[in-house]
Amino acid sequence: MNKELIVRSSSDAVDFALLKDGRLIELHKETEGFDFSVGDIFLAKIRKALPGLNAAFVNVGYEKDGFLHYHDLGPNVKTMLKFVKKATANQLKNFSLRDFPFEEEIDKNGSIADTLSSNQSLLVQVVKEPISTKGPRLSSELSLAGRYIVLVPFSDRVSVSQKIESKEEKSRLKRLVKSIKPKGFSVIIRTVAEGKKVADIDRDLQNLMKRWENMCKKLSKAHQPSKVLGELSKASSILRDMFNDSFTSISIDDDVIFTQIKDYVGKISPDKESIVSHYNSNVPIFEKYGIERQIKTSFGKTVTMKKGAYLVIEHTEAMHVIDVNSGNRSNKAKNQEDTALEVNMISATEIARQLRLRDMGGIIVVDFIDMNNPDNRRKLYEHLKDEMSDDRAKHKILPPSKFGLIQITRQRVRPEMNIKTREADPNKGDGEIEAPIVIINKINADLQKILKKGDKKITLTAHPFIAAYLMKGFPSPRSKWFFDFKKWVKIQPRDAYNYLEYHFYDQNGSIIKV
Repeated sequence: MNKELIVRSSSDAVDFALLKDGRLIELHKETEGFDFSVGDIFLAKIRKALPGLNAAFVNVGYEKDGFLHYHDLGPNVKTMLKFVKKATANQLKNFSLRDFPFEEEIDKNGSIADTLSSNQSLLVQVVKEPISTKGPRLSSELSLAGRYIVLVPFSDRVSVSQKIESKEEKSRLKRLVKSIKPKGFSVIIRTVAEGKKVADIDRDLQNLMKRWENMCKKLSKAHQPSKVLGELSKASSILRDMFNDSFTSISIDDDVIFTQIKDYVGKISPDKESIVSHYNSNVPIFEKYGIERQIKTSFGKTVTMKKGAYLVIEHTEAMHVIDVNSGNRSNKAKNQEDTALEVNMISATEIARQLRLRDMGGIIVVDFIDMNNPDNRRKLYEHLKDEMSDDRAKHKILPPSKFGLIQITRQRVRPEMNIKTREADPNKGDGEIEAPIVIINKINADLQKILKKGDKKITLTAHPFIAAYLMKGFPSPRSKWFFDFKKWVKIQPRDAYNYLEYHFYDQNGSIIKV
């Protein structure tokens, strides 16, 4: 498995594409001037407490107040409030929490009105970015994420990622961290810490303590509300959370971002610094790596897959619905059950990719093709869980129902990636059509099916724009067909055709039905 990170910079945004074996699996955008990213910490003010919701609206400087629920306060919120009060009044010189007296923990089932009051200052962290008409979702149980550990102030525990399966390794890491952990801080040991030495983890801990102290120093001079600690850049946060030995290439088309990422990789993995390269070519970087093509074909309502199968993705107010279709594929499987299993397994892989790519959240219901064999249903369920194991978003997958439905819940912390794949129709001023690249993919798929049937002389008729594209350049798409299938396809432009219209004819001049 090879992973590549491709970074494209423009005047107002930076796009990050994560590829796995050449396939686009994640797409992120960092927009200039957007100040509310997951992980940012703000010095904020309570606008008002709402006992009915057991929550408070908090002014963080966004047009809509942030939402802070009682369960997101953290057990030691009273200690944090006391700390903030002293720090903003410039009464603290030491921010280590070693000698800071802790208050009693709040009741798990208590009331927001007994804990917070209007105009009170506190530190909050963004756990969900503003989505639609809602302000950011907040928590006052702060956490600072590093490469190997997460540092949680105003607490005093050590916990280990559940993805580390070895009991011996869990015990080793716990002992190691307890020997270096500062008093007044909890530490969560991340999965990537598995097998690491005490020096690596201690270096990460010291970096996080410096970030904490630098943030605290700002409190006495910060106006309220204001951001006092920003999350790392999007590229750095992706690398921090996902970087491992499977990364083979990081390409950036911007000098400044290239230097930043190269320095960051040099810190977290010096032996991998050489994979970071500055892209300098007249061909746009997303075109060079085939990302533009994948974006056009991956974000529509219908997503085609290999062997003719396809997904239909619908968005409703309450949930997302994904329908799995086998398409008009030739059935080489022994029976209907084998066909259903094959299509479902292909679809599960693509669905796991689509959820990450679009960053779909909430409730997702997938209507797989019905399978009678319980072993096949179990095999599909395990395969889907395995395909989603790399997904950083918290998610839960329920086993298939008797009707072939699988329900997934997936945490959404930022607005869903929604890219328009349809383009203006050149034949109509106000009409829209599918992107040309989608049409070409459909022609390719139909041609493969026709050639498998054994037709010898094939003629393709299409709109002049499409016909010209298929014949242009070397190797042209038609030339590639010849190299791949050893068959020459005659192409005839038809002025009367709509942009999306095309037909295949056999040697007798009859239309070939696909």
